[in-house]
Amino acid sequence: DLVVSWMRELGLTVTVDRIGNVLGARAGAAALPPVIIGSHIDTVRTGGKYDGNYGVLAGLEVIERLAEAGVVTRHPVAVGFFTNEEGARFAPDMLGSAVHQGELALDLALATAGIDGPTVGAELTRIGYAGETPVGGAVRAAAFLELHVEQGPVLEREGQEIGAVTGVQGISWTELTLHGVSNHAGTTPMSMRTDAGYVAAEISCFVRRLTRELGGAQVATVGHQVFAPNLVNVIPNRVVMTLDLRNTDEQILQQAERQTFAFVEQIAASEGVRVEQRTLARFAPVAFSPEMVARVEAAARAQGRSVRRMPSGAGHDAQMFAPHCPTGMIFVPSAGGISHNVREYTAPAQLVAGANVLLEVVQQVARVD
Repeated sequence: DLVVSWMRELGLTVTVDRIGNVLGARAGAAALPPVIIGSHIDTVRTGGKYDGNYGVLAGLEVIERLAEAGVVTRHPVAVGFFTNEEGARFAPDMLGSAVHQGELALDLALATAGIDGPTVGAELTRIGYAGETPVGGAVRAAAFLELHVEQGPVLEREGQEIGAVTGVQGISWTELTLHGVSNHAGTTPMSMRTDAGYVAAEISCFVRRLTRELGGAQVATVGHQVFAPNLVNVIPNRVVMTLDLRNTDEQILQQAERQTFAFVEQIAASEGVRVEQRTLARFAPVAFSPEMVARVEAAARAQGRSVRRMPSGAGHDAQMFAPHCPTGMIFVPSAGGISHNVREYTAPAQLVAGANVLLEVVQQVARVD
């Protein structure tokens, strides 16, 4: 509500589509598709205040600056925030932008149940953001730009001020449910156990070993794990856990998936544990427009900023737009490489630097008369 009120204060035309994506548009001189500046305002439970929010607020600052300077662009310029980018409550992540760009069906997205039970559709209705605008139908982008904190240590470590993002690595999210047999922790011999907790531990250790074996950009995380009955003296009969595998190379990511899933079957069978497997999200690596990457790089250098080309290790709404329109991302440093953490921080001067690069690129792409 607060962000929408800021959009209206700037005189933007605000629309809310059926998946809850919000766009505030500034008219252009011609009847052309808009240049969209976008990100998200949802967060993870332990998140900081820069992830996503920065890109949306910087987009509003860009539009305010254009208005103050009396700049007229040929293309309309719109600022958007997209529903459920994080995917922490509702899987998959980038849900709103995926629906907006036709990568995910609206009815499936609305019916998605959260980890706490309610569906996306029910929650949008509850908070008053089940909009009426057709999803994506009325607002196709001429280009898409997203300004974001890096969420990693590279820019700070190398003393670089701006990241010209070349693309987003592939993401594979899987939920495993392991079914064992509950039994007494003291009286059941080790050779006679069907221990779901043991299998979960072996899987966690395996994916860490796999990252060392594959090397390069391969990463793996077990971020969620729940035991039942979760008692000190009872062998677990059920574990629900997640696997997050990522790589910039699709072939290596597929290899990581094959090896992981083969190990899951092998270790579960050896313990007599039954496995249920569910895909939560699967996105192939995405490359951004070389033209947009070059524009970001050139704009940063023209402003006297140091800049490096780099991939993103996190998923972003921009990856949903990339197959459909020229897309670019701008990174600014994250202190200590910390994100998804309340200690997330980027210095004000760095925030301003990123916004100024965004302003320049928007003016180029939206074409100033």
